[in-house]
Amino acid sequence: MLRRVVTSALDRFFGIRDAGSDVRTELLAGTTTFLTMAYIVVVNPAILKAAGMPTGAVITATCLSAAIGSFLMGALGRLPIGVAPGMGTNAYFAFTVCGTLGHNWQTALGAVFVSGALFLLLTVTGIRERIIEAIPDSMKHAIAAGIGIFIAFVGLINAKIIVDRPTVLVGLGDVTSPEALVTFVGIVVCGVLLARGVRGALLYGIAAATVVAMVLGVSKVPEQFVSMPPSMAQTFLAMDVKAALGVGVLELIFAFAFVDLFDTIATLIGVADQGGMLKKKEDGTTYLPGATRALSADAVGTMVGAAFGTSTVTSYVESTSGIAVGGRTGLTAVVTGFGFLLMLFLSPLIGVVPWQATAPVLIIVAVFMLKSLVKIAFDDLTEAIPAVVACLAIPLTFSISDGLALGFLTYPVVKAAAGRYREIHPLMVVLALLFLAKFLFLGQGG
Repeated sequence: MLRRVVTSALDRFFGIRDAGSDVRTELLAGTTTFLTMAYIVVVNPAILKAAGMPTGAVITATCLSAAIGSFLMGALGRLPIGVAPGMGTNAYFAFTVCGTLGHNWQTALGAVFVSGALFLLLTVTGIRERIIEAIPDSMKHAIAAGIGIFIAFVGLINAKIIVDRPTVLVGLGDVTSPEALVTFVGIVVCGVLLARGVRGALLYGIAAATVVAMVLGVSKVPEQFVSMPPSMAQTFLAMDVKAALGVGVLELIFAFAFVDLFDTIATLIGVADQGGMLKKKEDGTTYLPGATRALSADAVGTMVGAAFGTSTVTSYVESTSGIAVGGRTGLTAVVTGFGFLLMLFLSPLIGVVPWQATAPVLIIVAVFMLKSLVKIAFDDLTEAIPAVVACLAIPLTFSISDGLALGFLTYPVVKAAAGRYREIHPLMVVLALLFLAKFLFLGQGG
């Protein structure tokens, strides 16, 4: 009886049946998304340590900000997208802001907090949602496909199947290594179960790969399973907003805001396109229902993260793994949030599931996301050329925002050169000019 009441309440709140899903699928999807994101609990503190931040406090800040951000995305944004401190911006925080430029981490946190407030202002005024609507459909589909290639690339690197080759940039690694074997097992298990229509196939693939990882020594069972969360006292409300608002730091605020703005928009578009959540208006253009709420959740998550003591919180492309399992509502994100809450007490377990065990999911998800390519109007070169530029640039620059920038810069130029300038949305011109200014004054690297 209680189970039926809870299921019914969840269905009404999240609109699960209307989205073509069910509670069990959403639980599986949320768990899958969490497992593909959980690495951030270890990686984020390791990176921010370079900025002089206390590791224990950052671990707690990472878990709490990811939990709250995901809860907000699920309950407010109603989208199946996990939220956590972002990779890339944490490196910019530690190595550029605090390392090269010499600002202390308290000032950097202040800049992150102000950038989050700026996100929120842009969201409540509708600017961020208008940006999403202004992006041409061909570019939206290209973004989804580009993110698919990007996450597959990340998965192959994590598995050490693709490695650094100084003479040719990248090359094939040792495919007989234990790490590669773990990933191959995961791909086979995921592929076979998906082909047979088994629900939770990706989650089972992660589990099978993890078992193989333990047998081969790629991961080890920890000596303890439970630990108390480290104190967050050293970083809680330690941000220095006053210093961040100084003239010399304004460009840092802009940089944090700029990168996260377009990373988030691209992630929302990519995930929504994969999950069939983009809707068409009467004029044929597509939009994302509830985009303002989702973007608000992301912005508040960044402010909360800065207050706790971590770098910019953002939507995660790894959320596509949950979408592939069938997650379609905010319940998926809420489950992901609970996973991060549990990590406060179960952090020793994070090493049990190595990157090589989650890499198969990222590679498999790319298959689903690359379907977006068929929606691009390849018979119209003014649409196809910018779309292909963005699709290829996202993985090859290893940056969603930089890849997006090249696509956005190409689009109005190609359209105008073809004499079809009337088809260019004014906001696309503004975005192209903003990206151009970013490259000229802040350089690349997003």
